[in-house]
Amino acid sequence: MAKTKQFTIAIDNQPGAVAHIVKTLGEAKVNILSLLGTAQGAAGTVQLIAEDPRRAKKVLDGGRISYQETPAEIYDLPNKPGALAQVLDKLAAKGVNLNSIHATAAKGGKKAVIVYTAEVAAKAATATA
Repeated sequence: MAKTKQFTIAIDNQPGAVAHIVKTLGEAKVNILSLLGTAQGAAGTVQLIAEDPRRAKKVLDGGRISYQETPAEIYDLPNKPGALAQVLDKLAAKGVNLNSIHATAAKGGKKAVIVYTAEVAAKAATATA
């Protein structure tokens, strides 16, 4: 488990909106570890985790890209059936209410990764330990 920051960015649901954000970060050599984008109607949201959150914040500020910064956790787990349920059960048992979560694993890979934000960061930190 690693503590990090998640950047949530409101965007217009139009071609190039996400590309603009990732291009700005990429040109400044900010590596994106995780990205989730959703849209509903004319608006959308991008949630991203950068390898270096301080650098990402500086680049987003410099590019005049508005964002909300939220404490987040990155958690590696085995890529096998039931592993995600075990982690989420531990969080629920500790009373952790998730605000956002996304998970991914490469097909055939040995590990999966989840990224989550929670209402009570302290509870989340102790729940997965």
